[in-house]
Amino acid sequence: MNPTVRPLLRPPRLVPGARVAVVAPSGPVPEERLQSGLDVLRGWDLDPVVAPHVPARHGAFGYLAGADADRAADLQNAWCDPSVDAVLCARGGYGAQRMVDLLDWAAMRAARPKVFVGFSDVTVLHEAFAARLGLSTLYGPMAAGVDFIKNARAQEHLKATLFEPESVRTITSTGSALVPGRARGVTLGGCLCLLAAESGTPHARTSARGGLLCLEDVGEETYRLDRCLTQLLRAGVFDGVRGVLLGSWQECGPYERVRALLLDRLGDLRVPVVEEFGFGHCEDALTIPFGVSAELDAEAGTLTLDVPALK
Repeated sequence: MNPTVRPLLRPPRLVPGARVAVVAPSGPVPEERLQSGLDVLRGWDLDPVVAPHVPARHGAFGYLAGADADRAADLQNAWCDPSVDAVLCARGGYGAQRMVDLLDWAAMRAARPKVFVGFSDVTVLHEAFAARLGLSTLYGPMAAGVDFIKNARAQEHLKATLFEPESVRTITSTGSALVPGRARGVTLGGCLCLLAAESGTPHARTSARGGLLCLEDVGEETYRLDRCLTQLLRAGVFDGVRGVLLGSWQECGPYERVRALLLDRLGDLRVPVVEEFGFGHCEDALTIPFGVSAELDAEAGTLTLDVPALK
């Protein structure tokens, strides 16, 4: 039987004056967006420092923020810097899969636990941090993301999670029950296509048994979402899952068709499923802690954490 998903170690919350490192493990970041994100962080009385390759661009593959080894070094150096209290990803895109195996996990385990934030392509790193560090992470808006720098609600929810996590122990969405019910489990998940692509790799979980699986995606045709969901179903990832939270599906075709697919692929699991929960690639994106025990109420559209996301 596959192991049950367990709660992970929670890092400490942030306090005013905390130093936060901004890294780009995937794609390059336009300078104006970076500066706008830094202004938001400074407005929170944080001290942001930017890793060297955040604005860099790979010579041959312009969708990467510099060479794989350089992006890995930026993340590792930030994580192992004792003066840094949190590591925030600047943006997603693509590239985390190319650099994740270049990280020195022994060195990163030796560093003190700290906050890690990102979503989309950063799903790869959320899974790796869980597997290699046993550490809870935050699936939330990124420092230079358009959906962050121009959205007050996304900013407010992330800020509350970082500084006053007890104030957002109940995460309330405008979502509704695709399959009604309540369920308890440990949160995990991320971007659907990345979870499917990670299947069979060293950091991928073989099962979400005992978990509340969070899924979202962007820019994927319905048949591609079907392919990814079917891959995870066939691989046994959904075996023993307690509940499913569905986030945004922007640019994935008409939502009525996407909804029909989600019901077709997930309805037979016989667990609560909540749709349009409001995390991922969307405006007003909520920050979802991964690795925390919680209760899902699909009909109320709420996720109530047993403990605050951060200590």
